[in-house]
Amino acid sequence: MERLNNMSEEELREEATRLKESLFRLNFKLALGEVDAVKTVRREKKTLARVQTLMRARQQQA
Repeated sequence: MERLNNMSEEELREEATRLKESLFRLNFKLALGEVDAVKTVRREKKTLARVQTLMRARQQQA
């Protein structure tokens, strides 16, 4: 979480894009039946939510 707080707006947008792409790929792995992908999907979703929350909070402060 501290790493995310230290990121700039541009870095947060890039991180959100990366996480969305990662989730897209992980959903394919889930469809193929890889069991380990479930834990990774949950973690990626939570991280994406944190990034989006930080971006909204910074927009409201501005």
